[in-house]
Formats: sequence, structure tokens, C-alpha cells
Amino acid sequence: MRVLGLTLKILTSCGCWIPNSWTSPYKRAMYYAYTTFIFLLINTFTLSQFLDLILIVDNADDFIDNFYILLAMIISCSKMFSLLINRNNIVLLTEILTKNPCKPVEDDELEIRQKFDKIIEINTLHYAILVEFSCSYLAVQSFFTAYCEEKLTFRAWLPFDYSTTVLFHFTYFHQLIALFVGAFLHVACDSIICGLLLHICCQIEILNSRLKRIIQTPKILRDCVIQHNLLISFAWLVNEKFRMTIVIQFIVSTLVVCFNLYQFTKSITKYMQLIMYMGCMLSQIFFYCWYGNEVKLKSRQLVDSIFEMEWFELNKYTKQSLLMIMKRSSRPIELTSAYVISMNLDSFVSILKTSYSAYNILKQM
Repeated sequence: MRVLGLTLKILTSCGCWIPNSWTSPYKRAMYYAYTTFIFLLINTFTLSQFLDLILIVDNADDFIDNFYILLAMIISCSKMFSLLINRNNIVLLTEILTKNPCKPVEDDELEIRQKFDKIIEINTLHYAILVEFSCSYLAVQSFFTAYCEEKLTFRAWLPFDYSTTVLFHFTYFHQLIALFVGAFLHVACDSIICGLLLHICCQIEILNSRLKRIIQTPKILRDCVIQHNLLISFAWLVNEKFRMTIVIQFIVSTLVVCFNLYQFTKSITKYMQLIMYMGCMLSQIFFYCWYGNEVKLKSRQLVDSIFEMEWFELNKYTKQSLLMIMKRSSRPIELTSAYVISMNLDSFVSILKTSYSAYNILKQM
């Protein structure tokens, strides 16, 4: 049973996941060249915006026009870097889910896995549609405004004069392609992290299902204890390997909301563009907080599930093992951003409040 099938296909299209079936040295060399091209594409675009911010921008309005897109591209670069260095960790995590004791065996366990696989696939599709539709709207709007006037879609510092037709078209489409690729990298990274969080919830439900069968089949107790320990290690590994990505996402989302609110007060013609951009950035942080919160709630439910069993009919050894699971479950699995900010709905509300406070300060200044 393949885990995160659609998400891994998106990773492949972004140059961050070479298919296992590509064993030919020629194919692998071609894919590495493709990865290098994607890496250079988004980084050169980000660098041109950053240099514009340093060398050319001299007023607040130009700064904000540049900065709110620069933020999204910076996090795209960081997400691609994170995916590339964590490829082996993603392989390890997905292999854990396909082997015992995490592998579903009974019919009810297979139904649980299928239910969560469907949720992950639907979330990924909807998120990808939202992000790419926003980019498409921006591209179409740019074509009828900036392109017709021979202006670039975004501010940028370039080491050459792009006033000639060939260089203008090269630079214009370089920006648009980098925008779409950067957006797709957001989808890839966010989908893989949220997908792993959903699989933690899936494993907790499978563990609950197995605990209910202990009365009839006490021999599965050993696998339940191993699965619970493995589940805690799995959650820790996800949090450890992607913590910097989550930190950057939290910081950038706060800044984006702040600067977008400021943009709303300054620009009348960009309302739809800003609304879509705001929706995409809020969706990213909302997914992290929502599924981080779900992991915490479901891990707490293990204690109640065990207590609701007919545990008084079990022998002493089984009771002690269940008590050990309850003891560990009393401290729920909680994912954090840099070990400081918890990934839950309270954190999402706090980000919105912080952003609005920063916006008020910016407006007064």
C-alpha cells in the first residue's frame, strides 16, 4: 500500500523526489539537472527581488509592493531546501507506515487507512487548486496590464537592460514561471507535512481499534505497545526534521497578514489579488495548526479508550501494559514550532492577533 501517493507525485514534479523506478544513471542524471534548474529558477527570482529591495526601493509603498511577494518566495526557497535535505527522512517515515506494526491488517484498519488517504488526497487537490488558481489570476491580470505596457509583473533588480524585446520576454516569463513553481513548492511541502500529521491521527485510530480487540485476542497487546512507542518516535521525528520550515512559515504568515492588511488600505485595484494571496497564506498556517491540534486531541483520547475497555477481565501483566500506555498518553503528542509555539488552533488565533497589532503599529507609523 503506497503512502502519500499524490503528494509524492507533486514532489517529483517540483524536482524534490526522484522516483524509485528511475534506476537508470541517465534518467537520474537528467532528473538532477531538472532539480538544479528548478532550484536556480526560484532562487534567481528571489535574489532579484531582494536586490531591488536593497538597492532601488526608497519609499514605503515600493517596499511593500516588493516585500509581500518576496516573503512568499523566500519561504518557497526554504521549503525546497528542506525537502531536498529531508528526502531520506521522508523515505524512512513512509516506510514506517508500510511495515508492522503500523501496517493495517484487519478490514476495519484498512478502512481507517483508506479514509485518511482520501482526506489527504482531497486536501492536497483543493489546496493545489486554490494556490494555482491564485497564481493564474495574477498571471492573467498581469498579461492585460503590465505585459501590454511592457512592464514586469514584479519589481526586480537585474544586471542587464531588459528594454529589448527578447530580454523583456525572457525576464517577464522567468518571473511568471518562478511564481508558479514557487507556489507548487508550497503545495508539495505543506502537503507532505500535513499528510504525515494525518497519518499520525490514522495510526492512533488504528491503535484504538486494536486495543478494543485485546479482550478477545490478548496476543496483540505486544504489538499495541510497540506501535504506541513507535508512534511517539514518529511524531518526534516529523517535528524535529521540519521544525525550521514550520518556524519560517509561522513568521512569514504573521508578516504577510500584517503587510496585506496595509496593502488593503493603500491599493484599490489589487483587492482580489490580495484576497487570494491572503487566503493562500492563511490556509498554509491553518492546516499546520488544525492537524497539529487534531494529533493532540486524538492522542489524549487513548486514555479514555483504554478506560472504557473491560480491563478488569484482563490479567495482571496486560493491565500493567495498558497502564503504561495510559501513563504515556497522559502527556499528549504535541507538535511545536521551534519548541516554543504549539501547533494548535490557539496559536492560529494568536498569529492573527499579532498580525493585526503589527498592522496597527505600521499604519500609525
